[in-house]
Amino acid sequence: MLEKIAQLLQEVENLQASNADELEALRIKYLSKKGAINALMADFRNVPAEHKKEVGIRLNELKDKAQEKIASLKEQFATQDTGLEDLDLTRTAYPIGLGTRHPLSIVKNEIIDIFARMGFNIADGPEVEDDLHVYTKLNFAADHPARDMQDTFFVQLNGEDVTKNIILRSHTSSVQVRTMEHTQPPIRVICPGRVYRNEAISYRAHCFFHQVEGLYIDKGVSFTDLKQVLLLFAREMFGNDTKIRLRPSYFPFTEPSAEMDISCNICGGKGCPFCKHTGWVEILGCGMVDPNVLDACGIDSKVYSGYALGMGIERITNLKYQVKDLRMFSENDTRFLREFEAAY
Repeated sequence: MLEKIAQLLQEVENLQASNADELEALRIKYLSKKGAINALMADFRNVPAEHKKEVGIRLNELKDKAQEKIASLKEQFATQDTGLEDLDLTRTAYPIGLGTRHPLSIVKNEIIDIFARMGFNIADGPEVEDDLHVYTKLNFAADHPARDMQDTFFVQLNGEDVTKNIILRSHTSSVQVRTMEHTQPPIRVICPGRVYRNEAISYRAHCFFHQVEGLYIDKGVSFTDLKQVLLLFAREMFGNDTKIRLRPSYFPFTEPSAEMDISCNICGGKGCPFCKHTGWVEILGCGMVDPNVLDACGIDSKVYSGYALGMGIERITNLKYQVKDLRMFSENDTRFLREFEAAY
């Protein structure tokens, strides 16, 4: 036993390693649980009693020497040239490119800010809705063709048949309904959010998009009030020279209804390919809230009146930044997103 200890002690004293991997191999060879030194300690029980004291002392000396040698070699690697001597620790960190707001978020926040300055509050609601709030209380009859116009996504629950009651909202008007159910006039809210429609994805349409809808209900609200708000919004968003025009239209939940055009912000109303040489570009729908909608939501239509308006955020973003393909907004192409670094 003493001869083996002496032999290992000689080996330990002569240990050399040129890199960390070689050093780790030496540590495993001599100091691991299955290493040479632990093997001797396991064999210590076979040493005669009269020699145990001397052998024990030598074994401890061997182990201590091996640990000191391994530690010394490890320290030697730590003090070797690392190539960091010329590193200036007072310099700022390497610049990391920061992310940017999404163009839809930029425009949505701008729309919210404009209406907030006109006294509108933000209202929110669920994206998974029921038929009652998306259609029925908005004056859609059960067989109304406008239900088909919305291209609704119906939700299937737990493998059961598709139910006509649970749907993905096709417009944020459902938030207006929920607001009217739980709030008495005066009501002045905008409802931004994502909506879903079963449409083929192309450069001009997508199965999901974003809307901002506005609602104002109080005593004596007229179409004149609506027109003034629309004119102010258009000029705040597109410039003081912007003109608007209202064309008669149809929506189940407003009467009378209209679609609003603005003078083309590219050609200034003179006519160009973007506005199809008409000088006008449609941006939103609006109208006076139908009395049937007010009554269905618990508001007395003989006392109160109101207007509603709604626009697609993608549409406004297209007009503001001339983005010609709607798919760009959802593809997360960083080259496209970097173009909006200075837009907010």
